[in-house]
Amino acid sequence: MSTIKSFEKLPMWEDARKFTNKIYNLTKKFPSREAYGLNSQITRAAVSIMSNIAEGFARFSSREFIGFLIISRGSISEVRNDLYIALDLKYIS
Repeated sequence: MSTIKSFEKLPMWEDARKFTNKIYNLTKKFPSREAYGLNSQITRAAVSIMSNIAEGFARFSSREFIGFLIISRGSISEVRNDLYIALDLKYIS
């Protein structure tokens, strides 16, 4: 792997952390009826992005790390998709 010793030093993990915080702040404004629906789905997918980066880094194998980054990319697409739903429902603009 690289000379980076912890996942917290990865710029992509820091970006994912900031993104996750933005998602949590955004979904706080969703209707309360969405607490266990769309809100939960979006926040879990956002958390998955940074969690998979961290887990993949901890594997100490470039091949496994890449696999976890691919999973993270899938979670990014899931968040994007769910934000379109929120947009269509006028929860966000």
